[in-house]
Amino acid sequence: MAKELLKGNEALAEAALRGGCTFYSGYPITPQTEVMEYLSDRMPEIGRTFIQAESEIAAISQVMGAAWTGEKALTSSSGPGVSLKQEGISYIAHNNFPCVILNVCRWGNGLGSLDSAQTDYNRETRGGGQGDYRCIVMAPASIQEGVDMMYDAYDVAEEYHNPVVILTEAMLGQMIEGVNLPEFKPVKKLGLIRPYGRAGKDYMEKYAVHYNRMVDELERWESIQTEDADYVLVAFGMPSRVCTDVVSILRGKGEKVGLIRPINLWPFPFKAFEGIRPKAFITVETNETGQLVDDVAIAAKKSGAGDVPVYCLATHHECADEEAVLDYFEKVKSGSVKERY
Repeated sequence: MAKELLKGNEALAEAALRGGCTFYSGYPITPQTEVMEYLSDRMPEIGRTFIQAESEIAAISQVMGAAWTGEKALTSSSGPGVSLKQEGISYIAHNNFPCVILNVCRWGNGLGSLDSAQTDYNRETRGGGQGDYRCIVMAPASIQEGVDMMYDAYDVAEEYHNPVVILTEAMLGQMIEGVNLPEFKPVKKLGLIRPYGRAGKDYMEKYAVHYNRMVDELERWESIQTEDADYVLVAFGMPSRVCTDVVSILRGKGEKVGLIRPINLWPFPFKAFEGIRPKAFITVETNETGQLVDDVAIAAKKSGAGDVPVYCLATHHECADEEAVLDYFEKVKSGSVKERY
């Protein structure tokens, strides 16, 4: 099958339709607006429902209602827009409604800027809204991987009766790569969803079973040459592409370096850290303060490598290039930078 050259946002929008999406509601915000633009033409063309809502709050409320009736519902936004949706997402999680949320992450705080970033990691992996829940969070490193994730996202959301967040980045949404698009899946609506019920002991017992099943079954990651590694890089999304090249460069120089790439950010892939004990873990992430690093420190502790230092290269709103990662690696080796944990 010949590949098509597609922009990331448009490719994921088409993949959502091919994966079964029947309902979309959203509100414009850069750098994800092409998702809406694309679907505004494409969904009426194939007999599906597209709504440009009056606000982000209205959009997530409409997604909640559509999901309740069994529609395969989608919304998309970026940083501040996803923040406005958080109360609705909390209600969706409470009522065990399946839906998909696409976040094309831009730099924050507040309104932030249009720069590509990974500043929403903590919010997405901790639930984001009020209460005690988690969204399943997937983080592609290429447009093709994003297409594959989006294509399967409704199956995952419906299997676990939980919202799925696909966390991409502005860079990935705006770039163009060759993509193989899958065939359309037959649309099978679930019918009216029956929530677990009101908050209380019975609800929490049911949710605990639901939560533990997701944790047990949904860890996903890629490991590259970690078995004998003295140093293990940890990165997802766009920085992981740079780190893959850095591993090859350093291996060519005789350095034993590996990479763990979380594919699902929640549940975090703690199993990836089992059986390895390097001299250091080094996270590479596009934010101001380091966020992934906290989960890597927990993973090191859970795996028995809690005394292994964990370092963090946080590159603000610019994805680290090979030179920056190589330079930081040398500083870690020489002891000229301080570990985070």
